Amino acid sequence: MILEMKVPSPGESIKEVEIATWLVKDGDYVEKDQAIAEVDSDKATLELPAEASGIITLKAEEGDAVAVGAIVCLIDTSAAKPAGNSSVPAAEVKVEAPKTEVNTTPVATITYATNTPSPAAKKILDEKNIQSLDVLGSGRDGRITKEDAINAVPSMGTPTAGGRSSQRTKLSMLRRKVAERLVAAKNETAMLTTFNEVDMSAIYALREQYKEEFKTKHGLGLGFMSFFTKAVTRALQLYPDVNSMIDGQEKISYDFCDISVAVSGPKGLMVPVVRAAENLTFKGVEAEIKRLAIRARDGQITVDEMTGGTFTISNGGVFGSMLSTPIINPPQSGILGMHNVVERAIVKNGQIVIAPVMFVALSYDHRIIDGRESVGFLVAVKEALENPVEILMDNNPKKALEL
Repeated sequence: MILEMKVPSPGESIKEVEIATWLVKDGDYVEKDQAIAEVDSDKATLELPAEASGIITLKAEEGDAVAVGAIVCLIDTSAAKPAGNSSVPAAEVKVEAPKTEVNTTPVATITYATNTPSPAAKKILDEKNIQSLDVLGSGRDGRITKEDAINAVPSMGTPTAGGRSSQRTKLSMLRRKVAERLVAAKNETAMLTTFNEVDMSAIYALREQYKEEFKTKHGLGLGFMSFFTKAVTRALQLYPDVNSMIDGQEKISYDFCDISVAVSGPKGLMVPVVRAAENLTFKGVEAEIKRLAIRARDGQITVDEMTGGTFTISNGGVFGSMLSTPIINPPQSGILGMHNVVERAIVKNGQIVIAPVMFVALSYDHRIIDGRESVGFLVAVKEALENPVEILMDNNPKKALEL
């Protein structure tokens, strides 16, 4: 029996996928539920499992765009499974020793005079700061003459030296969709960015004091993301316009905070969503972000896990970024950009001190968020991060960290 395998629908509104990689070859025997291909949609990369066991015949090439419901391969379910891998001895190849060729080209005689400048030539070369070894002498036995020195120019290398190749590859469907969304965000929103700086001393002290106990008890690292997520959800509740979006001529506001977290996956940027982040503890945030990051890294993230966010946090600091203007993730109206932490001189209580400082940026859609809300939101984030024990932990760090 020949089974026709068709492209399943990876999600609502997705009408086609792209064959990113075949994990099997034409004519291979595959087992039921074995991953046979990776397919890209405009939202995620998914594995395509075999629907039955048998010999597979591929009907699409890597890079082909295939409509949902179209046939991508055939599986002969009546074919018997091969009895192991019988290795065939490689044919013996007789290798002959390469013949030694005798070079019959006359070789110029090298003497003490070769590349030796005459006194006049040496003076000229010294004035030009040119080494005599860089000049080919035209005099007897290769001596460098005055004319050779006058005509010599400093070596600057060859413009065409080294490899000069180029390669043209097709963008994946996911990358093309990301590009479209980024351009749309720039063209269709009134995007502005406001900046601030955060003294991370209090968070550093908390992590230094509790990170080992937190990891021992929960098996999780106590990172920056839990502090930032908690600070963001608090600020969104204080400034609900930042947690809203435009739909035509209407504004949709949310009483929950589904935080999209931008992560770098093997296929490019992915933005999984931490649902109802306002209800999660520090432990809950760290556990959920770790789970989603692993799924994104392993290519197992689903479309449902990347849709429906109300606000985005992007951490360019992990790559060393000092400052950036993050682009809004539509249809959301705001995105917070985190950056690297650098020791800087700041003023505290009238004194100049050294402190770990992070620049933060809020890009927002000015059509729906005014300057007061945008600046107030970012100041609220800054206040929570600089006073985490009081504002985020209710003056009880051990209870907040569930220790």
